Amino acid sequence: MQELPERLRQKLADRKTAHALRALRQFPALIDFSSNDYLGFSGNIRIANAVNNYLLSGGETGSGGSRLLTGNHPKLVEAEEYIAKFHHAEAALFFGSGYEANSGLIATVCHRHDTIIHDELCHASLREGIRASGAKAISFAHNDLHDLQDKLQHVAGNKWVITESVFSMDGDICPLLDLVTISRSNGAMIILDEAHATGVIGKKGEGLAQSCQVQDQIFARVHTFGKAIGVQGAVVMGSRELRSALVNFCRPFIYTTAPSPMLAVAAAAAYSLLDGPCDEWQKLQELIHFADELQDVIKGEGTAIRQVMIPGNEAVRSAAEQIQHAGFLVLPVLSPTVPAGSERIRICLHAYNTKEELTALTELIKTIRQQ
Repeated sequence: MQELPERLRQKLADRKTAHALRALRQFPALIDFSSNDYLGFSGNIRIANAVNNYLLSGGETGSGGSRLLTGNHPKLVEAEEYIAKFHHAEAALFFGSGYEANSGLIATVCHRHDTIIHDELCHASLREGIRASGAKAISFAHNDLHDLQDKLQHVAGNKWVITESVFSMDGDICPLLDLVTISRSNGAMIILDEAHATGVIGKKGEGLAQSCQVQDQIFARVHTFGKAIGVQGAVVMGSRELRSALVNFCRPFIYTTAPSPMLAVAAAAAYSLLDGPCDEWQKLQELIHFADELQDVIKGEGTAIRQVMIPGNEAVRSAAEQIQHAGFLVLPVLSPTVPAGSERIRICLHAYNTKEELTALTELIKTIRQQ
């Protein structure tokens, strides 16, 4: 078996030296305060039954080809139409993952003569699309509207503003209403990643744009399914013209085998739960409000993501291990995933967590800090 190139071997060695080497792990049955399955939909029996009924009726497990060949399964089309209606959009296009949707969307609609101004904390999938587009890229300070305004005023030509509704590390929310006003006044179009807002923010978990009633003022929204929806995949929401442009020019869409129709069935079933009275959504909101009162221990407000800052890879790893030994699944976020000095324990709230569990977790964190 051939060895790795020396460059990669050295990079792995550097990670080991810095105690930051990533590895795939499995975890015992602990109280989950780590996964992005905010509503518990990944284990929801109603969604599982929808998929099971589809398969028992003779449904296919695979799509058999790209959407432009033989993979345009009716279940994908049905899911797109239903989800577009839920999100008050003209059209939706189903992708196999949020990473594929974000990177493919930006690389397709942005051009090398354009200027992209993006939040400095944007996700890697957005950055990948920005890089692939060839456009001039400028970051603005995180959620800093004055910095955004200043940078928009100093560029010409086609302008794009790219940001997220809820940021995955701190759980803070984009000031979307003002961002829309500033972008429109400077002639910029907006691409909004709603990954961590989907299923959480809004009266039905419809996301930040609809909660702020500005969905018609945003060029494209990306709603992913791998978090609160509990499945896999994503949709790009926008105009019918945008959908047509992606079908014709988005290389990750054109040259990828279409998502399994089982995913479409599962995603549509999850959305049908959000579309009616949803006990899981209500329970999550109650826990979010309860967590808002615990700011002295866990930081964050209004979303399902909280954090406890513990600088240093060794320190945060040690704290996370102590919490795991006490029966709670939390994970450390190490540098270089976050900048050195901002390492933290990321805590995710779920509909299936209880106030008593969260109280016990916060008391444990207090004890560890005192030690």
